[in-house]
Amino acid sequence: MLIGTEHEYSINSPELSPRPESDLILAELAGIRTSQAPFGSVHLTKELQKTVIEVVPDHPAPTIRELEAMVFRGVDAFSRKFGGRYRLLGLGMHPTLHLPETAVWDQEEQEYYAVYDRIFGLSQHGWLNIQSLQVNLSYDDDSSMVALFNSLRSLLPYLAAVSAASPFVEGAVSGSMDSRLLFYRENQRQIPGICNGIVPGLLHSREEYCSWLGDMYRELRLRDGSVLCEEWVASYGVIIRFSRPCVELKVMDEQECVRSDMSLCAFIRALLRADLTGLESDRGALLELTGQAIARGTAAFRPELLRLYRIAERHATPDERPYLPLIRERIEGGCLAELVTEDWRDSRDLSMIMAKTASCLVTNTPYRSGFRG
Repeated sequence: MLIGTEHEYSINSPELSPRPESDLILAELAGIRTSQAPFGSVHLTKELQKTVIEVVPDHPAPTIRELEAMVFRGVDAFSRKFGGRYRLLGLGMHPTLHLPETAVWDQEEQEYYAVYDRIFGLSQHGWLNIQSLQVNLSYDDDSSMVALFNSLRSLLPYLAAVSAASPFVEGAVSGSMDSRLLFYRENQRQIPGICNGIVPGLLHSREEYCSWLGDMYRELRLRDGSVLCEEWVASYGVIIRFSRPCVELKVMDEQECVRSDMSLCAFIRALLRADLTGLESDRGALLELTGQAIARGTAAFRPELLRLYRIAERHATPDERPYLPLIRERIEGGCLAELVTEDWRDSRDLSMIMAKTASCLVTNTPYRSGFRG
């Protein structure tokens, strides 16, 4: 199974104030106004908000080690080229951003964004201040596609818990470990079926998924939103991309460094080799579990996460196994949101925490609680 990732990082001044300048960065790299630019082992691409740039590896990889090398080379190259002007920051949301500090991408694809804004209203954190780690997993045929989708669907609350990394909104503790998902699950409430509370129904066939898309398209057309009637409009925590045959996982917050992202990827791939039929499949129960994950992170269900960890250990490849100890550390000691919240309670110094997480990205070193470096 090939794996690919997409990493969303906020663009900041050296002092970690958000800078809505993705257009300037991409134009400088490409020599023309553009929405993406090749950059060594990765492509840099625009996002809806100009304070975020996406790092995408040049190609899907067969191993986590190869994927990590591609992505970190890109992050490292960015730091070397732009280090005097910009600092990138991971996490699921920028911790201090106020909406007037960002802007919507204003070059290509304006027809999409204008319709999104008219129907849903883009001036909210659920659109303009979210950063996710997206994982794309290849499938071979319809049968494997359905099985992969349903396995990931059952893992959504647990992956949300262990990856939660957005406890701050506009410089204050929000009260939720995953504020990104809290906003994200409501950002298209005018057509609830598009996000469906993050958790989709159990899937039985390709035709059923196309029927779900058809329902979304019907609602969009009623609001003169035909331009959005594409497969990417689905916003569940896991969706299917027929155009590049993969199942795309969208539930996880971006982490503080590439190594942490890759540890999540290793955990997921190892679990997918196991028989997960015993996991909860009832949508109502999964919605409840996801709500608990959003609110409390790994504290919501550590015993269940440790059981999943032991399953992953048994099914991991030699390539994946070195990445798994960080997952155990996050399960037992807290997800990233829990760690940074603990440090904030001790220090009340959010700027120091942000500087530390920005340093983690540059050095590819996972965050540990306390200010021990």
